Amino acid sequence: MIKKRVSNIEVKKINRNRIFRYVNNRERTSKPEVAAALGISMPTVLQNVNELMEQGLVQEVGELESTGGRKAAAIAPVRNAYHALGIDITQNHLGFVLTDLSGTVLKHARVQKPFADDRGYYKDMGEAALEFLEREGGLGKGFLGVGISVPGIVDNTANQIVRSHALGIAGVDCSRFSEFLMLPSVFINDANAAAIAEIYHAETRFNAAYLFLGNSVGGAIIQERKGYLGDETANDRLYLGDNWRGGEFGHMTLVPGGNRCYCGKEGCLDAYCSAKNLSRHTDGKLERFFEEMEKGNKGFEKLWEEYLSHLAVEVNNLRMVFDCRVIIGGYVGSLIEPYLGRLQEKAAALNTFEADGSYIQACRYRVEASALGAALQQVEAFVSTV
Repeated sequence: MIKKRVSNIEVKKINRNRIFRYVNNRERTSKPEVAAALGISMPTVLQNVNELMEQGLVQEVGELESTGGRKAAAIAPVRNAYHALGIDITQNHLGFVLTDLSGTVLKHARVQKPFADDRGYYKDMGEAALEFLEREGGLGKGFLGVGISVPGIVDNTANQIVRSHALGIAGVDCSRFSEFLMLPSVFINDANAAAIAEIYHAETRFNAAYLFLGNSVGGAIIQERKGYLGDETANDRLYLGDNWRGGEFGHMTLVPGGNRCYCGKEGCLDAYCSAKNLSRHTDGKLERFFEEMEKGNKGFEKLWEEYLSHLAVEVNNLRMVFDCRVIIGGYVGSLIEPYLGRLQEKAAALNTFEADGSYIQACRYRVEASALGAALQQVEAFVSTV
């Protein structure tokens, strides 16, 4: 008898969560549409929608257009009921994103701030984050917390940044970063965060290797995993590996005995395909590199062609290993769309099985994707409790 009661409670909780997620992912819908889409009875939908309205998470917003019968009442999510902050820490900058329950970028900012492992840096970071929140109206009763992305290996079980070659730290407790924020904080690897932003609103499930081409190169492995009755989160779709290093594509050996990587090894992908390999020719401004190339700078055209050749080798390797789509993200991914055809050609020429490189895609989220993915950790933690 007790077992049956617990089971019923769980089913009710799962149904309410599925209904909320469905409504939250749409601008407007109706109760009959929710019932039909999720295969849940109308009485169950009515009860749960009423409860969500009482919680201030769903609202009625007029009527939908009639398809022949009585007009259905339209319902919509109250997405601005809660907000979260995302912070992306890089070697030279701090990126900030404010999002609500929609999981989109509402406001964003980037400030120059070279990293230093000292209290002065962490104090300045905390103050800059709070100033951003106050300026954009993110603080208040509905503030969920902060997500912080870092270019390194994050062990959430130990609440520790195991190692970040990019920042030059190892074995650092995460609390050091959040000490001056005094807000609930969670931590995530920057490439994993960007991959989560990429898949968070995807209507369909898919496998993918997400190649993060920032000032350091990272990556994430996305799995087409389906949860039970909609209980899966975006995080569940990432393969993190045995040591939280899943997707560390940047330190795969691309050219044995080649250029020295910042990690100290020779020939790493990072030494050839980080955004710095391009932006160092234009005073750290990646956009300027592409602008100058488009103006006919032959030297830059040659550099870009060499860059694409190295990138094609890596992309083909990922295709051979994972047999899935490859998404190009990071700073380079945000600008690669016009040149995607050339990359696809180069990768196809290396492929043993395919003469088509259409499996290579540019990322959808191109503005502060890592900061957004970090903020989504807080959003998802709340949504999973609804």
